[in-house]
Amino acid sequence: MNTKLTLTLEKDVIEKAKEYAAQQGQSLSSLVENYFRLLLLEKKEDSIKKERKPLPKSFLELEGCLKHEGEFDYKEELTKALMEKYGL
Repeated sequence: MNTKLTLTLEKDVIEKAKEYAAQQGQSLSSLVENYFRLLLLEKKEDSIKKERKPLPKSFLELEGCLKHEGEFDYKEELTKALMEKYGL
């Protein structure tokens, strides 16, 4: 549902914003709305990043502990393992 919002801005800012919106093929309202959506999304992402716990050191030390020769096709290996497990 759309609701009207009144903003007070400098006249030259409004004129330049209208020109920019027209160049982008948008209305000034949609431009402002998209900007607010972007701000809210960035704030949400920052909040999520702050809530994340760092990976344990033991997990980070696993890098490079598995060795293999030449090319490795994980799909092929997974298929082989599943066929062996289920007797196919």
